[in-house]
Amino acid sequence: MTAVSAPLAPADALAQIRATARAAGLSYAGDVPPDLAQALAEAGQGLLIDIRSPEEIRFVGHVPGALHLPWASGLELTRNPRFLRGLETVAPREAVILLLCRSGQRSVQAAQAATAAGFTQVFNVLEGFEGDLDAAGHRGRVSGWRWRDLPWRQD
Repeated sequence: MTAVSAPLAPADALAQIRATARAAGLSYAGDVPPDLAQALAEAGQGLLIDIRSPEEIRFVGHVPGALHLPWASGLELTRNPRFLRGLETVAPREAVILLLCRSGQRSVQAAQAATAAGFTQVFNVLEGFEGDLDAAGHRGRVSGWRWRDLPWRQD
């Protein structure tokens, strides 16, 4: 008979993610699966911050209750020079911060910058809001927050 392990509690899962990140030499706390990010945010154990551009939020959709602090904006995705200052106004440096972008790429950059600025528990949300591109070059069909049917809405 094979033993079935119980799912890890969110705090234990984060500890395991941190250990994996350290072993991989990441410069930020680690990569969190979308469902864990949702559970942490819903339980008040993490602050979910959507770092996509205002255009992405408006036209693609957003996570109810997530804070919005753009890492970059406009069609050229020009880096927001006030990102770190904005982060300081919404979260203490020791808070569990969960950064969500379109595909999980920009949020890594933002997590690295926030960690370098002294935030100690900044995580990238894997897959992002829209997920990876499929074979036809479309998002939202193979991974991501929306694909996983986590809470979201479009205005």
